[in-house]
Amino acid sequence: MIAHSADRNSSSFPTAQERAEAAATATSLALWARVIPEVMAVRSPKGDRTFSELNANICRSVRALRSRGLGAGDSVAVVLSNRAEFAEVVHACLRAGLRYTPINWHLKADEIAYIVGDCEAKALIGDAAFGDLMADTAANCPKVRIRWSVGGDMTGFERYDDVIAAENGDDIDDPVLGNRMLYTSGTTGRPKGVLRPPRYSTGLGALTDAPRYEAGIGQVNLCTGPLYHGGPIGYSLLMPLSCGVGVVMMERWDAAAALQLIEEHRVTHAHMVPTMFHRLLRLPDDVRHSADVSSMQYIVHGAAPCTVETKHAMIDWFGPILWEYFAATEGAGASIGPLEWLARPGSVGLPPSADHVVIRGSDGLECPTGVAGDIHLKRVEGADFEYFNDPAKTAAARSGDYFSIGDIGFLDSDGYLFVTDRNADVIISGGVNIFPAEIEAILLAHPAVHDAAVIGVPNEEFGEEVKAVIETAFGAVVGPGFADELKAYCRERLAHFKCPRTVEVIDRLPRQDNGKLYRNELRDRYRRSASDTPR
Repeated sequence: MIAHSADRNSSSFPTAQERAEAAATATSLALWARVIPEVMAVRSPKGDRTFSELNANICRSVRALRSRGLGAGDSVAVVLSNRAEFAEVVHACLRAGLRYTPINWHLKADEIAYIVGDCEAKALIGDAAFGDLMADTAANCPKVRIRWSVGGDMTGFERYDDVIAAENGDDIDDPVLGNRMLYTSGTTGRPKGVLRPPRYSTGLGALTDAPRYEAGIGQVNLCTGPLYHGGPIGYSLLMPLSCGVGVVMMERWDAAAALQLIEEHRVTHAHMVPTMFHRLLRLPDDVRHSADVSSMQYIVHGAAPCTVETKHAMIDWFGPILWEYFAATEGAGASIGPLEWLARPGSVGLPPSADHVVIRGSDGLECPTGVAGDIHLKRVEGADFEYFNDPAKTAAARSGDYFSIGDIGFLDSDGYLFVTDRNADVIISGGVNIFPAEIEAILLAHPAVHDAAVIGVPNEEFGEEVKAVIETAFGAVVGPGFADELKAYCRERLAHFKCPRTVEVIDRLPRQDNGKLYRNELRDRYRRSASDTPR
């Protein structure tokens, strides 16, 4: 069980000003290492760290990166599983003025190599558990001059433990605030880096009425998702640790295991996506009823739509402790607490200001209250985004003081936002964005495929699943195994979560004379077909 000891009444306990100053320079962990050195900061299947141990390794990592020539503004690519070293590396980057990019290790080597190259990484830090993947990636990253292997040996990589063991673990005298750059895919299929000013948040974002992270009052965060995603890394790593709150990391999501960890460590906080809710709710009744979740104070969720029925069921079980946010990598949109949501089921919340969200119709004009249109979010000074090295894409995403992320929704008479649909191209499956153009490009390379369209169709557990609709090439002879052949073809070339789960062959895809696909027509046809299928 994680230790919580910290005397908040002690004169040594940091003041609010001291905590704010530490956050501004990314030295919060150095502060907590002095105040609560023996309190467990990270517990994971691959190793634990107290705040003292974690901070010392962060300082060693900073010195090792600097000694190898990295300086403020340089980029580090991180391909690590959920483990204590993930926290060490990203906090070292934040304290050394570096820009780090966490990368999804489910991607193929060439997909990872593209991001490594695009973010201009000078260092690649990889998990030995992904040895073959990292070797293939490194072979395609000639500009990377620093390669560290975490958790074991990899050819061509320095062993992380050996590298930092040679360095001093004392606090860094000249910290420089760094930042992170997450990648989000575009409709072209190529991911793009979203660069925002260095900000080191210690709160819970726009969730102003949510239980705050506070050291010394027994709080523990359960990290349920992979840390390469923005939600888990923010809500379940950076925020709690910077506030002196320990983190229990799950290596991978498992509903029953999550309940066991909540009970064992008296977990109070967690970030989840709706797919996790589905799996928790589907556990056998005896497992659910025997689980002690009374310690839970706060569950934050986002990344994908959550049905009213699912959220009601979670609130009935865990109590009114679910906070929801609506946001994109580019910026925040709205948030809502449990009591507000119960009064307005289906809403994703109230924007931070009356002018933060604008709904516009296809004519570009603002829609009246209650009328759905494109959701535009206000660009916030000091937190605005740009697409890395791509001013054209940046300009295209902006509309004056606002930007659009392709979602459809409306504002009610009290200013609460309801999301009714999403950009037709984007598939959100289990909280992960999947972009059809990338999959279509792979399918079109198959000799038996003349044309291809990829859409999202309903999936009870994941929200949506990937469906490919194919027009075969002239003269191609396809048999009953053609669908399986195409799925295997994709799995050899793409991360598995992007690959079609179903394949449909039709005579002709609906396209305009200019070649544009009537994607809405396809989506409506197959979503209607799915809803008509007996369950």
